[in-house]
Amino acid sequence: MTQFVTRLDNSLAHEVDRLVEEGVVASRSAAVRLGLETLIERHRRHRIGQSMVDGYTRRPQTETEVGWTDEATTKMIADETW
Repeated sequence: MTQFVTRLDNSLAHEVDRLVEEGVVASRSAAVRLGLETLIERHRRHRIGQSMVDGYTRRPQTETEVGWTDEATTKMIADETW
């Protein structure tokens, strides 16, 4: 297992210690791991989202591809008994 060594300012270290005291994380190391995992996952999701945006920007949906949804929604609302 790889080890990272880093420095934190006192206020951040204090907040991490509070998380440990409150049982949010088991240890300082667990807090750092969780923070890195969260950052990596957030960045991964951002890349996926950006890839989707890029795809739709390169090839936008046409009215033929999505127009039926408006028609279907209108019909569903009309079919409601309210």
